[in-house]
Amino acid sequence: MRVFVTGASGHIGSAVIPELIQAGHEVAGLARSDASAAAVKAMGVEVHRGDLNDPDGLRVAAAEADAVIHLAFDHSVAIGAGNFAGAVATDLAVVQALGDALAGTGRTLIGIGVRPTGDPQSAGQARLIPMLINIARNTGVSGYVGEGANRWPAGHTLDVASLYRLALERAPAGAQLIAATEEGITVREIAETIGRHLDIPAVSIPAERAADHFKGFPFITFDVTMPDASTRQFLGWEPTHPGLIADLEDGHYFTR
Repeated sequence: MRVFVTGASGHIGSAVIPELIQAGHEVAGLARSDASAAAVKAMGVEVHRGDLNDPDGLRVAAAEADAVIHLAFDHSVAIGAGNFAGAVATDLAVVQALGDALAGTGRTLIGIGVRPTGDPQSAGQARLIPMLINIARNTGVSGYVGEGANRWPAGHTLDVASLYRLALERAPAGAQLIAATEEGITVREIAETIGRHLDIPAVSIPAERAADHFKGFPFITFDVTMPDASTRQFLGWEPTHPGLIADLEDGHYFTR
């Protein structure tokens, strides 16, 4: 199967593509810069130059594929510029362009997203931990809001990559899958683990100060759980990699 992947050189994309290649799929990856193109080419796949602001180019690439896996998101706008709503608007336009190209063809479009707390149909994963570590380094404290009882689901990147491949090969149209191997970990436990490794205190940040302390990071108060039993059973998905806290304890997140 020929698969077009956006976000090909990104954190999840660079794990998904080797998984697809190993399973015998042909891959084309979106690259917006020379550096991204080099990284995509190094994985042994075709490079499609373009970006999320080129819907016509995305339609062409999607129309040439048997399936599309959409992983790209403009973090430079959402986090760097603090314009999360703008990045979401761009993403919606991208999904529309990809959908237009595939409509009526019977071909596959797989995306990523997050739904509210406790929703049994939740799906997706956000790469939040490095951002939280950077905030802790910059402020000198590892913070959480209030009691820090809100939860984040987690899934190891390599396990998530395996799920994308299984979804491509086995999931029926309209399926909503849960890419989390841990239903929910309290933000306080995450912050305390980060604090130990950075040798800084883990502290509660009052809600009225949270926006200033966690600038450009609107996720700190998110409370999301993702029970994954149905996804494991549905696709025969068997995650094998460490959970989030164990992964943090391994220390590699803290190597600059």
